[in-house]
Amino acid sequence: MSIVNNTTSTADVLAEYRTRQESKGAGSEELGKNEFMELMIAQLKNQNPLEPKGNGEFIADLAQFSSLEEMQNLSSTVGDVVGEFRSSQALQASAMVGKSVLAPANFGTLGQDGEMKGVVSVPSSTGGLRINIENAAGEMVRQLDLGQASAGQQAFTWDGEDGNGNPLPPGRYYVTAQGSYPQGTEQLLTLMSANVDSVSLGQGGSITLNLAGMGSIPLSDVQQVN
Repeated sequence: MSIVNNTTSTADVLAEYRTRQESKGAGSEELGKNEFMELMIAQLKNQNPLEPKGNGEFIADLAQFSSLEEMQNLSSTVGDVVGEFRSSQALQASAMVGKSVLAPANFGTLGQDGEMKGVVSVPSSTGGLRINIENAAGEMVRQLDLGQASAGQQAFTWDGEDGNGNPLPPGRYYVTAQGSYPQGTEQLLTLMSANVDSVSLGQGGSITLNLAGMGSIPLSDVQQVN
């Protein structure tokens, strides 16, 4: 009497399970679990009766199934958390509409009110902090000498006038900041103030702020909300 060995390994069961799961795509998690159990039952039915699966091996198979199920559940939970986090970010960003924010930039917009505001990031105390302002043609229109400045963020306001006290037209103006140090003059980072006109949601949950006169910037670039 001959006996046909139809024993199927656990690895084969898992491989077939994954193949079926992938072919069905998203939304078939519960059906995939049932199929896995059906494959395991088929494995038991078709095992070699002269070499039946031991209790320890069967328990190991169940442990693999349990581990796989937990990974699927964890993936679903993480997806839910990420979704909630992105929704929360979107709500926070939408609350910024109409407010003023500070973001890294080398230009700002002189408004109808005749002011342009910004901040200079000073890495270490400087003996002389200077702000140079140029128009769109690259012409120097004003220098602001702020004198000594300690490390940190130093705010400045330009009144919209040139060096002779003449008011300049509204529009975009470029800003450079320089700090005086023993080793020489160093250009410093500037952050400009602008109003948030609207918020855009991109692919993958990215959030972009659309600033008046400054264009679009990632939400992560915002340094301060006023």
